[in-house]
Amino acid sequence: MKLLDLFCKAGGASMGLHRAGFEVVGVDIAPQPRYPFRFIQADAMAISLDGFDGFWASPPCQRYSPGAGKWGTQDNHPHLIPGIRERLAATGKPYIIENIPAASQHLMHPFMLCGTQFDLGVFRHRLFETSFLVEQLEHKRHAGAIGDGKYHTITGHAGGSSKRDGWKGGNTADWRVAMGIDWMTGNELAEAIPPAYSEWIGRQMMRLFA
Repeated sequence: MKLLDLFCKAGGASMGLHRAGFEVVGVDIAPQPRYPFRFIQADAMAISLDGFDGFWASPPCQRYSPGAGKWGTQDNHPHLIPGIRERLAATGKPYIIENIPAASQHLMHPFMLCGTQFDLGVFRHRLFETSFLVEQLEHKRHAGAIGDGKYHTITGHAGGSSKRDGWKGGNTADWRVAMGIDWMTGNELAEAIPPAYSEWIGRQMMRLFA
């Protein structure tokens, strides 16, 4: 089955979908020299969707981030979730839309995944809207904390006031281990989701084609 990963960045989601059994093609408006599969540099809102069996889309999250709300800069970033949903739904093929928890009001019946559900070294909460039913995983109370030696935050502050409470710590090698990604730079990791998330969803998507 052939899947198109829109707004793919350096390929965190793509790697998980590949492990789930899909032939993955990535699309991003910016060059992605470390993307691990076939890559097309193009506008995800304009590229043809013909010839694919399913779709993954991770629209840029800056529009929905708490920082944009705090500083009133939402209008500096595009609101792409409704438009990409319309495009994907029109194909009649299964799709997934991923974004940050702050985008919850813009997603339809989303569920959340956390790194603790996959024994990763990040919490990395992300929401997913799917056009098909997906099994829910229990989200248990976090047994650790950012900065305790196991858990990292790669994008920066995670809600506390000290380094141990959440300021970005560690180095790129630590973050790669924490995320289960071994090919990205630090900046690329900051925009990625762990492949474990997309592999878990992708395996359930694959059942649609059995």
